[in-house]
Amino acid sequence: MRKVQQGDHVIIDFESMLEDGEIIESSSDSGPMEFEVGTGIMPPGFENAIIGMGVGDEKSIILPPDEAFGHKDDKLLHTVKRSVFGQNIKPKPGMVLGMTLQKEGKNQKIPALVTGVHGEDVILDFNHPLAGKTINYKLTLKSIK
Repeated sequence: MRKVQQGDHVIIDFESMLEDGEIIESSSDSGPMEFEVGTGIMPPGFENAIIGMGVGDEKSIILPPDEAFGHKDDKLLHTVKRSVFGQNIKPKPGMVLGMTLQKEGKNQKIPALVTGVHGEDVILDFNHPLAGKTINYKLTLKSIK
């Protein structure tokens, strides 16, 4: 039976949960996940868990932050002036705003979580929403291409 290797295109049914059992995402809602192993699209621990699986294999894995979405990085917390958002947007804690940033000479839209508003200062968190969290996955390999 063929086993997943780096560079294979795979289709996986999955369920991801936080440590308390809260379901983050499930292929029963969003459809199977499809990606090429080794491209870095998925967290490193996730990709490593897929390697060696055969079609129909099931696996449960627990990924600590280092192997999932990383730890929270204080360098990704930024304070900006409320005026950056113009008149139409009234930032409030808990809002997720699409911010346009320049990276390598190109504009990219990146989500930022508003973590605080203090007078004219707005604190934005550019960390991945799952940074710092341990993620539990249940995986079933559907296909290798």
